[in-house]
Amino acid sequence: MSLKTYHSKRNNRITPEPWRDGGNASGRTFVVQKHAASRLHYDFRLELGGVLKSWALPKGLPFKHGEKHLAVHVEDHPRSYGDFEGSIPKGQYGGGTVMLWDRGTYKPLSRSPLKDLEAGKLHVELRGEKLSGEWALVRMRGKGDDWLIIRSDEDLRPVSARANDCSVKTGFTMRQLERGAPTKKRTATGRGRASSGSKGEYPPFIEVMKALTVEHPPAGDWFYEIKFDGWRALALCGLEKVKIMSRNHKDMTDLFPDVADALESQGLGDSILDGEIVALDSQGRSSFQLLQAYRLATESPALFYYVFDLPRYKGRDLRDRPVEVRKEMLREIIPGAGEVVRFSDSLGSNYRKLRNHAKALNLEGLIGKRGGSLYESGRRSGAWIKIKIIHEQELVIAGYTDPQGSRSGFGAILLGYYKQGRLISAGKVGTGFSDALLDSLSARFRRMSRGTMPYADAKNLTPAELRSAHWVKPEMVAQVRFKEWTSDGRLRQPVFLGLREDKSPRDVVREDLG
Repeated sequence: MSLKTYHSKRNNRITPEPWRDGGNASGRTFVVQKHAASRLHYDFRLELGGVLKSWALPKGLPFKHGEKHLAVHVEDHPRSYGDFEGSIPKGQYGGGTVMLWDRGTYKPLSRSPLKDLEAGKLHVELRGEKLSGEWALVRMRGKGDDWLIIRSDEDLRPVSARANDCSVKTGFTMRQLERGAPTKKRTATGRGRASSGSKGEYPPFIEVMKALTVEHPPAGDWFYEIKFDGWRALALCGLEKVKIMSRNHKDMTDLFPDVADALESQGLGDSILDGEIVALDSQGRSSFQLLQAYRLATESPALFYYVFDLPRYKGRDLRDRPVEVRKEMLREIIPGAGEVVRFSDSLGSNYRKLRNHAKALNLEGLIGKRGGSLYESGRRSGAWIKIKIIHEQELVIAGYTDPQGSRSGFGAILLGYYKQGRLISAGKVGTGFSDALLDSLSARFRRMSRGTMPYADAKNLTPAELRSAHWVKPEMVAQVRFKEWTSDGRLRQPVFLGLREDKSPRDVVREDLG
């Protein structure tokens, strides 16, 4: 997924095209750019494997079922190119005016889209402002970069002449863009999913209640639930639309459109659901690595939203109601939400039996909730507890080392956690990275570079590790599986699982194991 070819064809001192990968890593975006180069054509781009996979379409996308158009596979583009609009100087590669003609999200209709692409056939569903439905990309036999793009869904009504010459970013025509019209924003009003919406359309965001890590549950009345290995997510249900938010205030609706769609038909206006979005493996267990692959669009696993609490329902704040009451209300709501959204039920109160069962199933752990407890937003009071079975830890990324041998990107990631406001080294992790992840993370590291070490305490790093380190702003959180903590505070046998897009770095502390 290298951008070497892209860079080799362009002079960044002349062209206004993006040079560095500054795009958002949502993993599920597509764009179509109308490009008046030597010949007018459309550029079709899918975010896949940390870059924009790109095809030039001389006749645009087909709209009739079974219709085929030529699609010429071209070099990978940086994700930041998905927002590019303007004029490339004549004499430069691709010289001419570029319009952001359509944009949106897509859904791969197979389990492994990156492998399908390499095999020469990719099937996707687009949800854009002008385009919607299914298309297939198929490599022509023996034709190298020549592919076909095929409309595999029912006929789509053609775009009007006015919309065909209108940017989804600015509302300008090709002629206005060529003349250098000033940039302005345009509201999305197309056929696909609407944007987040205006202030007041959704209930106000709340801080989630947090669980305290313990070795064993304290005395008291406790019941237990599965600890899922996914992303914590709030569903803010408006009167018509639903917004999926991470616990650190990131809008994830475009990343998980099926979850929002499943909830929008339930009439849950002015409600908030709290749960975990997970990807399930072939044995039905939640897998953080699969969720990471979904974000990068290298895999398309089954996704589910397991909902375990209801802090707000139809305008009523339920946080001062006992947890049993909230769960019983939730039980009545969720069954109608379809297969994607599921109710996370209590497993009972027999801790020893449940722990042994969870361990036999290789589950990450258990969540315990004290009977009668309230929903304490933003607090880790101990009314909810977390008991880990598999040794995993969230850690802040502080830097990286140089790659060795044939590896590209970086060698290992330097990790840490906060203790009394100070970042403490936890060693490094050098395994668990796919090629797509190496490229994606390397691009983000370059944007977040800093000249000084962010650690307050790095005594457990060797002089050689410190000499070879490249430091980054401590703004990303990694999920790591490992065997144990060493006596000097490093992880033993760590494996990188993915990024915690839902976690704030300052919330990362060392969680000693049960």
